[in-house]
Amino acid sequence: MAIEALLEKWQGKINSVTIGATAAEGGTRTHTVTVGGQTALPFLFKEGALPNKPVIAFEIWDCAPDDWPPELATVYRADWSHPLEWAARCVKEYKAGLLSVRLQGLHPDCGNKKPEEAAEFVRALLKKTGVPLIITGCGDDDKDNIALPLCSEAAKGQRCLFGSALQDNYKTLTAAVLADGHSLIAESPIDINIAKQLNILISDMGLSPARLVINPTIGPLGYGLEYAYSIMERCRLAALAGDTMVAMPFICFVGQESWKIKEARASIREFPQWGPEKERGIIWEAMTAAALIQAGADILVMRHPVAAQKVREYIDSLCS
Repeated sequence: MAIEALLEKWQGKINSVTIGATAAEGGTRTHTVTVGGQTALPFLFKEGALPNKPVIAFEIWDCAPDDWPPELATVYRADWSHPLEWAARCVKEYKAGLLSVRLQGLHPDCGNKKPEEAAEFVRALLKKTGVPLIITGCGDDDKDNIALPLCSEAAKGQRCLFGSALQDNYKTLTAAVLADGHSLIAESPIDINIAKQLNILISDMGLSPARLVINPTIGPLGYGLEYAYSIMERCRLAALAGDTMVAMPFICFVGQESWKIKEARASIREFPQWGPEKERGIIWEAMTAAALIQAGADILVMRHPVAAQKVREYIDSLCS
C-alpha cells in the first residue's frame, strides 16, 4: 500500500513587498526586488506557493566604520572614506542586487552630520547606483526623526525600504514613507506581541500592511539565535493561520549581529584553538544566515562578500 505524505494546507498568506521602482514605475532603479508572497513554511514547496527566494542586501555606511573587525577592514577599508565607491564596488564586484545603507554618520558619536547631508548622500547614491535601497538611520531618535523624513523626500518615487519604526518612535517615519511612497521596517525586540501591536499602530496611521517588513531583531549563532528562530517561526505560523497583522516578510541584520561577537573578532593569538579569525567570522555570519533562512527570513543584510556568496549558493541549492 502506497504511503501518502501528510501535507499541511494554510489559509493565510505572507504579503509581497517590492523594493525599488523602475523608470516605467516612476523611479530610476534598474530592477526591483520582491519578497514575501509565501503560502507555506520555508522550502516546503509541496505545501504551497513560495514565489520569491530570500534575498541578500549588502550593508554599507555613509561614513567609515570604527568598530568593524580586521577581516572586514581588509575587504572594505580602501572604500570606507568614499561610501559612494563602496556602494558601487558592492554592486559591480560582488553582484549586489540590493543595498542596505546605514546613515551612521548622523550619530553624535560618529561624525554628527547634519540631516541635510544625509539627504544629499541619498540623492548621490541614487545617482551612483541603480539597485533598490534599504535606508536606515543611526539609532539616535532625535537625529533620525529629522533626517529620515528628509531622506524619504529625497528618494521620493524610488520605493525604498526605510527603517526603523519602533514602538515608542514610529509616527514621524511612518508619516514620511506614507507621503513619499516607500515601505517601512517595523522593529520589535524579539517579541511577537510587540511586533503585532506595532504593525497595528502603523496601519492605523494609514500605511498599508503590504508596505511593512518586520525586523524581529535577532541574535547570532551562540548568542540567542535559537530564541530568535522560535519567535520568527511562531510569527510565520500565526500569519499562515490567518493573522494578517503579522503576515509581513522578515528582514534580519545578520552582519551587524554576527561580526560584533567575540568569536568572530578575537585574534588567533588569543585563542589559537578557535582557528583563524578570517575564516571564523565568515563562517559565523554564513551559519547565522542559513539558520534564519529556515526560520523564514526574506531579506538578509550581510557584510562579508564571501559569507554572502556562500549563503547565496545555499539558497539556490534549496530552491533547485
